[in-house]
Amino acid sequence: MRKLRAYLRGTLVGAVLRILFRFPYRLRDLISRKKYRFDLRTLLKGKYRYWRSRWYLRAHIKRERQHLEQARQRQAGYFTTADHNPMVSVVIPTWNRAELLITRTLPSVLRQTYRNLEIIIVGDCCTDNTAALVAAMDDSRIHFLNLPERGKYPSDKKARWQVAGSAPKNMGLALCRGDWIAPLDDDDVFTPDHVEVLLHYAQENDLELVYGKLRIEEAAGRWKEKGLVNQHMSIQNSTMLFRSYLKLFTSDIDAWRFGLPVDYHRTVRYRETGVRIGFLNKVVAMMPLRPGQKNAGFLADGRPENETVNAL
Repeated sequence: MRKLRAYLRGTLVGAVLRILFRFPYRLRDLISRKKYRFDLRTLLKGKYRYWRSRWYLRAHIKRERQHLEQARQRQAGYFTTADHNPMVSVVIPTWNRAELLITRTLPSVLRQTYRNLEIIIVGDCCTDNTAALVAAMDDSRIHFLNLPERGKYPSDKKARWQVAGSAPKNMGLALCRGDWIAPLDDDDVFTPDHVEVLLHYAQENDLELVYGKLRIEEAAGRWKEKGLVNQHMSIQNSTMLFRSYLKLFTSDIDAWRFGLPVDYHRTVRYRETGVRIGFLNKVVAMMPLRPGQKNAGFLADGRPENETVNAL
């Protein structure tokens, strides 16, 4: 029976059987709360989406599982010996948001209670004054590299939004020298103790990746929190801290071809390869609206349609 379950786990038949098995329990819970709202179509769609992503990602997962095991063997000794002041690399990909980066995002990193940091900023072929403003900060911990050309993103607006920033994210990971890595989007904000609390939680529990809650401004003055991730949600980029060898999980610029945002694509790979992941029930990052915008997420991407894009 155990072998049969293992065989069916990654198949569409297995996904359908799990739905049928769990339905009575879910129905019981819904009725007990006197809120019987069950949308079978939505449930099936979500299960199919998860199964499809695992199917398309099987080559990634097989290769990365092997690389993960090799990395663990090489570096296991270092991370089991507690270092209470390891260097943490903060990686910020950016594209033509110089003012926001300098006035909002970078200050939240410089205010961290944890001080042993390096800050890697990678421009996606920025054409504004990002380089000049970063240099003017005159902080030896900050390093800026501007890519000579933009990533090869799709021309479709939604598909581009799903994978935007993949090229500078991957370059930033390659440049990191720290023992731990904390990614940060160029319009997000760390809480002052972001690095300190996540690092302490990871070290105490021997975790390879930890993440916390993201506080999002959905509309002017209206906020919500994203917390514990289930199998249909991605770990928010700015809420993570992970061991340096997990840089092998790069952002796949082709994730859009499967209808997947790059963060969700990466989250599935973390889970399926067996990365030891922990959730800290605390807000560790915030995503305020950008100046002049009224909505968050895909609808908030107000960059002009005629911007030059190095499209596929």
